[in-house]
Amino acid sequence: MTTSSSRIAVLASSRVVLEGRLSAGTVVISQDTGKITSIFHSVLPASDFPAGTEYTDYSPHVLLPGLVDAHVHLNEPGRTEWEGFWTGTQAAAFGGVTTVIDMPLNAIPPTTTVDGFKEKVEAAQGKCWVDVGFYGGIVPGNATELRPLVDQGVRGFKGFLVDSGVPEFPAVSSTDIALAMAALAEEPTTLMFHAEMIPPVTDSVGDHVQWSLPPLAPIGPLNEYATFLASRPTSFETYAIAEILSLAHIAPDLPLHIVHLSAVEAIPLLQEAMASGVKITAETCFHYLSLAAENVEHGDTRHKCCPPIRSKSNQEGLWEELLRKEGCIKTVVSDHSPCTPNLKLLPASIRHVGLKQTDSDEQSKGDFFAAWGGVSSVGLGLSILWTEGQSHGISVEDVATWCCRNTAKQVGLEKRKGELAVGYDGDVAVFDDEGMFEVGEDAMLFRNKCSPYQGKRLRGIVKETWLRGQKIWERDGEGFGKPGPRGRLLTERRR
Repeated sequence: MTTSSSRIAVLASSRVVLEGRLSAGTVVISQDTGKITSIFHSVLPASDFPAGTEYTDYSPHVLLPGLVDAHVHLNEPGRTEWEGFWTGTQAAAFGGVTTVIDMPLNAIPPTTTVDGFKEKVEAAQGKCWVDVGFYGGIVPGNATELRPLVDQGVRGFKGFLVDSGVPEFPAVSSTDIALAMAALAEEPTTLMFHAEMIPPVTDSVGDHVQWSLPPLAPIGPLNEYATFLASRPTSFETYAIAEILSLAHIAPDLPLHIVHLSAVEAIPLLQEAMASGVKITAETCFHYLSLAAENVEHGDTRHKCCPPIRSKSNQEGLWEELLRKEGCIKTVVSDHSPCTPNLKLLPASIRHVGLKQTDSDEQSKGDFFAAWGGVSSVGLGLSILWTEGQSHGISVEDVATWCCRNTAKQVGLEKRKGELAVGYDGDVAVFDDEGMFEVGEDAMLFRNKCSPYQGKRLRGIVKETWLRGQKIWERDGEGFGKPGPRGRLLTERRR
């Protein structure tokens, strides 16, 4: 029982994820510090707390730790017409995400220098509805910036082994990777890679992640997804991962991480490396676990991303590895990578109601090679994962492991985020695991309402989102309410 005179919020339910298990529970959060002060493994009544205490019994809904989405592109400053801190973090809160980690691109400038980092932090002030951390980037010539960026508080670093699609964030060579590994070998950080790379012999079009010319001999029309998929074979991923692993000896204690793993053919490489002691993990994305190449309509470039969405059988392989207790896929993230709708070049037959798109050459509409690549889904991930996971036997405990605990660990927040435990931030998602909704514009709070999930029915609704003991979102009430953004910027040096 709590007897402290400090202001508290009490959240209880017959189903709470505590210590990795689902049980009855009561969570007491100090509204002065934002920290969880007590946990009880039963539903205590309101009468056990001082009069006037903010108390809610959410039974039978599930109380989850606030999700940590460790892969989000917020694009501010520089490309705020694509996304921004205000809209991107509101979308996150809608889906029970209380912490997002912003990628070093596609903002201008990118987070590849201390000056660029400071500019991004300045742009985020007062705009974040959830807590926001930042990654740095590795690009040719910035090895001397990496340690200072660690000191500034970046949570990890990302580099591309192929063209990123934006000129200010060029791809790194093996020499650049070796320099980055040497610079970060003793630092408390994670080195991450977009792992696609053209093998020495290939029939593919080239290594550009976003826009590219069509193949010299395409297997079919450029508005057919199969043509695009064939141009980015699984060998892109396996070759890149093999290259990364060949350099791992340079910094044996530095955690390595493969972002948005798509190809199951890469899994044995990662398994073997882990078994030999290499510190490497991988993530996959909600879209790889829920969307399949066979179901993409001609011209529906909302599905374009790199690495690409692959076959249904490939998807099943990703699920199998994710569900394996000692598997290499440890986390599931959104990789929310939006753009303005006109850059998707959607044909009239695909454009959904309300999507404003400027006219352009009708010949290019639906061209998977010319369209921008990226899937918009921040704030929808929990429901996407829960919907698709029903046929794979997942539990809410699994979701908490992949999207809360392990993502927090990936970015060095495992003693603060990702768990409902004493001393942790009082971040909570109230989840109705039986509720259903259709993805319309009211469920896509990100800036541009252009997503392959529009019109799909999803299972699982976030009823409320709490950040450090304060309710920041409620679905059936005031929405975001009046206090305004409460999110903090996580810029303390990683330990």
